[in-house]
Amino acid sequence: MLDHVSITVSDIAVAEPFYDAIMAALGVVKVGARGDWLGYGERARPDHPDRVYLSIRKGDRPEPAYGRHWCFKASSRAVVDAFWQAGLAHGGVDQGAPGLRDYHPGYYAAFIADPDGNRLEAVCHKLG
Repeated sequence: MLDHVSITVSDIAVAEPFYDAIMAALGVVKVGARGDWLGYGERARPDHPDRVYLSIRKGDRPEPAYGRHWCFKASSRAVVDAFWQAGLAHGGVDQGAPGLRDYHPGYYAAFIADPDGNRLEAVCHKLG
């Protein structure tokens, strides 16, 4: 459904180690960095239309909005755990430890906020 997403942070230097760590835990490659931008994943192209891309852009600190979050697919429950642990180790704030949720029997997820308060989730939909 989504082609690309941009998340705003107030300080790229603070955000970079956090996003490097959680994206690495998810197996997503970093494709670039500048003083005002970080890029992860791969942009879609005519020969690769299924690619997905995430940009982290410098801007104002986002306003709090509890219901707003970005959710990343994880290939296993261990990857969800690694995402959460990497985020906490790099300045993130716990918003929900890894575990099963009530959405369906295999919904295993973790929630964390980045250093600016952006809420992020990683989910694995596999049973067991």
